[in-house]
Amino acid sequence: MESPAEILPGVIFYSYLSSVKREKACVWNHHTLVLQVSGQMILETSEQNINISAGDVLLIHKNQLGTLTKTPGPSGHYETIVISLQEDLMRQIALEEKMESNGKYTGPQNLCLPNNAFLTGYFQSIVPYARSSGAEMTDELGLLKVKEGIKLMLLAVPELRNFLFDFSEPYKIDLERFMMSNYHFNVPVEKLALLTGRSLSGFKRDFQKLFGMPPRQWLQDKRLNEARHLIENKNKKPSLIYLDLGFESLSHFSYAFKKKFGKAPTEGLVKTD
Repeated sequence: MESPAEILPGVIFYSYLSSVKREKACVWNHHTLVLQVSGQMILETSEQNINISAGDVLLIHKNQLGTLTKTPGPSGHYETIVISLQEDLMRQIALEEKMESNGKYTGPQNLCLPNNAFLTGYFQSIVPYARSSGAEMTDELGLLKVKEGIKLMLLAVPELRNFLFDFSEPYKIDLERFMMSNYHFNVPVEKLALLTGRSLSGFKRDFQKLFGMPPRQWLQDKRLNEARHLIENKNKKPSLIYLDLGFESLSHFSYAFKKKFGKAPTEGLVKTD
C-alpha cells in the first residue's frame, strides 16, 4: 500500500511511514481534519507551532501554507487519518443539513479539538478501513462519515460553525506581511496569488508596485540574502538550510548563491578547530 492511501478518493486518507520525514511547503486548499493515530506531528505556520501526538485531533484552516514534521513513535510507527473537507462537499452538507455560519470566525487558524469519547470512537470506526488494503468505503458511507465528523466537532466546539461554513471568497490580505512571513515556502506564484485573495495578474501588479520587482526575482533575492545572513552570522551549513529557504536542491542553491555573491556558500562559513 502506498502512503498516503485513499480510503475515500480525494476526501479520506491514511498516511503512514517508518522513518522520520519532513514535508515542506504544504498548501491546504480545504479545511482538513487530522487524527494522529501513532507517532508525532508538528505543524508550523507563520503564526502557529502545534505539536500533536497519538490520540490528538487537529483541525487545519483552508487557504494557508505550512510545514509538517512527521516523527514515528517509540514503536517505530507513524499513522494519521486525514479528512479533506472539500468546499463542494461542505456546501452539499450545508444544504442537506441546513447548516450555515452565523458570524465571522475569529479564533486561531489551526486548533486541537478537545479529546472526548465521541470523536475518539468516530475515528476508531475509520481505522479498520485504513489498515486493511482490501476494505472499501463507498461514496455514500464516506459522505455519512464526513457528516458524522462535522456534527461531532460542532458538538465539542459549537463556534466551529463559523469556521467550517464560511464560503466567502478570500479577501485581499496585507501582501507585504504575507510575503515577509512566507517567502521561504517553495510554492508556485499562482498559489501565492490565490492565498492572498488575488488573481495572478493582480498579484503581480500589486507585488511590482510594493516591492519594485517581479515576485520570482524578489523571492530568490530574499532567500539568498537570508541564506547569506545565516551562513556568515550564524555559521549555518548550506546543506542544512537550503530546503528551509525554499530551494529544491543543494546544487541549485549553490549555483544561485555563487551567481549573486560571487562565491560559493561554503566560503562564508567560519572555520573552527
